[in-house]
Amino acid sequence: MITIYDIAKKANVSAMTVSKVINQTGRISPATRERVQQVIEELGYIPNSNARSLVLQRTQMLSLLITDITNPFYTTLARGAEDAANLRGYRLLFSNSDEDYDKEKNYVETILSTRVDGVLFAPAGDRSLNHLKQLQERNIPFVILDRTVPGITSDVIAGDSRDGALQLIRYLTNLGHRCIALVNGSSEVSTARLREEGYMEGLREADLPFDEGLILRTGYRDFSDEVGIDSLLAHQHKPTAIFAANNMLAIGVIRILRKRGLRVPEDISVVCFDDLDLASAFDPFLTVAAQPAYDFGAIGMQMLIDRIEGKAPEEPQTVIMPSQLRIRASASVPCE
Repeated sequence: MITIYDIAKKANVSAMTVSKVINQTGRISPATRERVQQVIEELGYIPNSNARSLVLQRTQMLSLLITDITNPFYTTLARGAEDAANLRGYRLLFSNSDEDYDKEKNYVETILSTRVDGVLFAPAGDRSLNHLKQLQERNIPFVILDRTVPGITSDVIAGDSRDGALQLIRYLTNLGHRCIALVNGSSEVSTARLREEGYMEGLREADLPFDEGLILRTGYRDFSDEVGIDSLLAHQHKPTAIFAANNMLAIGVIRILRKRGLRVPEDISVVCFDDLDLASAFDPFLTVAAQPAYDFGAIGMQMLIDRIEGKAPEEPQTVIMPSQLRIRASASVPCE
C-alpha cells in the first residue's frame, strides 16, 4: 500500500509537506505542490478519509434537508446541491421533512448525532426556529434555502417571491382579469406571506379591490381541498383566474376544476409560482413565475462550503434569485 512516506521519498520532500498538500493546509510553494501532486497521481495514492478528517476536524460530509422531494423545484435544487458538493470534494446526505415540523425535528436530531460539517436547510416554516437554534448551539454551519425564519441570522439563498407573484398578477390584469383568486400556502411560511404581498400589490396597481373571500390558505403539498375551491367558485364575485402559490397547488387546483367540468383556460385561467419538469406533458402548459432551482442548490452549497472552509465573508450573506415569467397556455383573456 502506498503511503505518504513513499510519496515524500519520490518527491524529495518531507512527509509533513505531503500531508499539507493532501489536506490543503499550510503554505507550500506552487512548484512543490505541483511536484507532490504529480507523484500522488503517478503512484495512484488514495488519501485515507478518516485520517484526513482528523487533521481538518471535518468529515467532508454535508446534509441537505428539504421540505418536499415530490416537488420538481426541490428535486432540481437537490441536483444542483449534489453537483456543487461533489465538485468541492464533499458527500451529501439527503433528508425530506414533508413540510412536517416533527419529521424535521427528528432529522435535525439525526444530524446532530452524525458528524456532518454543515447543513443546507429548507425550513418547514417559522416554527423551524428551535431546530435552527440547535444547529447554532452546536456550531454547525448552515445556509437557509428558499425561506427565511424570523429570529435567525444566517446565510440565506431565496427567491424573489414578492416580485414573482406581482409579475403573474400583472400578466393576468393585462389580459383583462378583474377577479383573481389566490390559493396560497400556510401563513407560517415566509414565501407564502411574500407571494400574498405580491398578489395584493398587483391588485393595487390595477386599482382592483382586495377581497379576503378570494384567498384560500392551505399547505404547499398534496392539495385536494375541493370544499375550498368550491367556496371560491361560489363567491359572489366569481374569479376568472386563480393564482396558485406553487406548482403542486396548481396541479391540484386544475384537477378539481376539471372534476367540476371547468376548462383551463377557456372557463378559468390558472397561473402559478415555480415551474414543472413535466410542464411539457401537463395539459394545459402552465404559465409560471419560474425560479432557477438548480442554481438555488448549487450556489447555496457553494455558500455553505465557503462558510465551513473559512472563505466566506464574516457577516452572513443573503442572495436573492430573480424569477422569470414564462407565458404558456393556462391563462387567456377572460370569457364574458
